[in-house]
Amino acid sequence: MRRQYDFSKAKRAKNVPHLARLQAEAKGKTRITIMLDNDLLMTFKAKAESEGTGYQTLINQTLRRASGAVTIDESTLRRVIREELKAG
Repeated sequence: MRRQYDFSKAKRAKNVPHLARLQAEAKGKTRITIMLDNDLLMTFKAKAESEGTGYQTLINQTLRRASGAVTIDESTLRRVIREELKAG
């Protein structure tokens, strides 16, 4: 690897078709900066690692539960589909 790279002629992601598509697919999420206590962050990172998921995903799920918003995870969706198929 080089010690230094020249990005003066680099294009923005929105001007590169495949990167623009990736950004469009990521709609529904917003990048933010948030300050968290170090011990809290370490707790989420440790739990996320033990569960095999990302710590930001875990924080998002925790905030969603705390807000009262209901999400449907894959296992719940599969269970409901199975129930509906049996009933039909």
